[in-house]
This record gives sequence, structure tokens and C-alpha cells, in this order.
Amino acid sequence: MRVLLERTGGFAGISKKINIDTSQLPQQQAEELSRLVTAANLFHIPTLPSDGVPPTVNYGLNPTGGDRFQYQITLEDNGKTHTIIVNEAALPHSLKMLIEWLNQAASL
Repeated sequence: MRVLLERTGGFAGISKKINIDTSQLPQQQAEELSRLVTAANLFHIPTLPSDGVPPTVNYGLNPTGGDRFQYQITLEDNGKTHTIIVNEAALPHSLKMLIEWLNQAASL
């Protein structure tokens, strides 16, 4: 399984990209990432269309503040690819936990 996270927006507008492949992780970390992905239920969150243009109604895509982060998360697993876009103001706890884990893993 591979998870790609791209964070854009924020006060400075600096983007950050993280790419984590479970085949490159120690077993315990790979299992933890799989658990977090399952808990976030990513495949059931509305997807980014194949044309790459976000739908007009998306999972919290219309932020109330210009300094908010926006996350694009792509999950590749068992031959399936799923991409979502979510604004930090609309992050459910399960997605917050996944993003925090990905940020920590990328900084190691």
C-alpha cells in the first residue's frame, strides 16, 4: 500500500508532499499505517474526479479562512487508487490521526 499526502495553503502557501510505501516500512509501522487508513475509511470518502478538477461539493473543500491547509490524500492499494481533497477545518478525527502519523513518519 502506498499513501501520498500533499498539503497546500496556509499562511505562507508552501506545499509539502509525503510519499509512504508500506513495503519500505518496518512491519510494526506498516501495520500501524494500515490500521489508520482503515480507521479513516478513505475509500468511502468522495473522490477527486479523473479530470483532476475538484467537485463543487467536496469534503470540506470550501474553507472559511484563506490561511487554512488543504490536504490531497491518494491511497494506492491492491490495484485501486483513490484520491480525496479535504480542508483542515473539515478533518474528522480519523483523518487527523492519519495525517499526523504521515507527518511524523516523514520526519524520521
